[in-house]
Amino acid sequence: MPGKSPWKMVAITAVIALLAAGCSGSSSDDTEVLPNSISIGIGEPPSLIPSNAVQVNASQVLASLFYPLVRFDPTNKPYMVAAQSITHDKSNKVWTVRLKPGFTFSNGEPVTADNYIDAWNYGAYGPNGQAASYFYSRIDGFAELQSEDPDGDGPEKAPQPQADKLRGLKKVNNLTFTVTLSEPFAGWMAVMGYDAFYPLPKAAFSSDGVLNKDFGEAPIGNGPFKMKGTWQHDDKIVVEKVADFKGTIPKVNGITWKIYQELGAQYADLIAGNLDIQTTIPIENLASASGDLGDRLGRSDSSSFSFVGFPMYLDKYKNVNVRRAISMAINREEMTDQIFLGSEKPATSFVSPAVEGARSNSCGQWCEYNPTRAKQLYTAANGPRDIKITYNVDGGHKAWIDAMCNQIKASLAINCTGSGLPKLRDVIAKASAGEDIGLIRLGWSMDYPLMENYLGPLYTSDGSSNYYGYKNSTFDSLVRQGSVANNTKQAEQLWNEAENQLVRDMPVLPLRFGQNVFGWSERVTDVTMDLYSKVDIYSVDIAS
Repeated sequence: MPGKSPWKMVAITAVIALLAAGCSGSSSDDTEVLPNSISIGIGEPPSLIPSNAVQVNASQVLASLFYPLVRFDPTNKPYMVAAQSITHDKSNKVWTVRLKPGFTFSNGEPVTADNYIDAWNYGAYGPNGQAASYFYSRIDGFAELQSEDPDGDGPEKAPQPQADKLRGLKKVNNLTFTVTLSEPFAGWMAVMGYDAFYPLPKAAFSSDGVLNKDFGEAPIGNGPFKMKGTWQHDDKIVVEKVADFKGTIPKVNGITWKIYQELGAQYADLIAGNLDIQTTIPIENLASASGDLGDRLGRSDSSSFSFVGFPMYLDKYKNVNVRRAISMAINREEMTDQIFLGSEKPATSFVSPAVEGARSNSCGQWCEYNPTRAKQLYTAANGPRDIKITYNVDGGHKAWIDAMCNQIKASLAINCTGSGLPKLRDVIAKASAGEDIGLIRLGWSMDYPLMENYLGPLYTSDGSSNYYGYKNSTFDSLVRQGSVANNTKQAEQLWNEAENQLVRDMPVLPLRFGQNVFGWSERVTDVTMDLYSKVDIYSVDIAS
């Protein structure tokens, strides 16, 4: 229904406002960058400690500083990178990792098995409060590194955990270690490709298990680049090439990760030649981008999944029919056509089609636009008369959040407002504290190519990115059963059953499956982005 939407005018107004903000916010401060170096726009990362950086801006920067054990080919199969080999026993429970010899950290320390063991122990130890702690939970002994606060936010403190080292990590020799899982998991090699499984040098620690307090400001990695100075918050992170790096050598000598508060300013800098690569063209510039950039506008497949979470900790959203009604009040197709100009696709399932085993329309009737049925359900369930949707301003979400609110208002005859907070970490902090911030704007790009990478972190009771408080023991059990299945077919069948439970509970609103839509300046060439929404820092080059 193009042109008849009640929210189209809102989007256009937002375009004007954001363009104005972009023009006034543009700047060029690249005089400090190295010769043969490039600049890439990002938002402010929440952290640069690998075990605490569960967000794509951080992941992109870390990919320049660290070298993973494995990466994934175009068919999503892992291949060796820093690992010489990874093998497992017949039960898929004991995994042996052999490292390639000769690698060092950027400070000259040799990379050894101890560096992986120390880093993973630090990330898994509960009192360290690392955001990616969930990803170590399969390693034997993880539970003993955790403890529970007996009175929640009360005066009592959580007791010391029983252990501070994972029983399942054993050093064999300087370049070999074993990982014993608490249960078999055929997909474990893929999991070890994630950022949380990078090594940390001895220099990262002030004592056994204690990270230097400033390490995250200038992390030392085993990758092709090293920090030049320290992280300039809300401004930039500069990295330069490591001499004599033993792995794949990037073509550029350095990268300035320019930090922006909103995408409109990034786009203005890209057009003005003050920025070399923008990984996300803002929606208000999608219509003009082909004219602005010509053949410097790129598109590629992405695993990104956009959704809105219901704060399950609030009574007013505990009735499943309230959640179903809001989902049915949204016209996903109209939003992707008119706001995103077809650059994203409506999501009617909870797992991206980028991974094997995912289904295209598991959500069924609850994700179909049906305002009449939605209003009936909502009225019968006595849903709240005022709702808000909280989002991070630096992600370019205002236009579609406003549009979605207008759809909800039109369908349910209630009030709906968008509420912006500066950064995603602000949104997460309030949600994690159980504050009433309404519905929560969230997104996800996979860390490794398994259905479980959506189902586990996003929806399980202890999932690392389950900020909305969904808890269902049946769902948790099905995800776990899928993980320990003997083969891929069995695993995917169980994970599909777990997704069926999500359909029954609707803890989130699936909205869109994304596509990388990115642009680059005339200075650079060979710019590509992968399924993980990252620029390939090894192929990008300076244009001749």
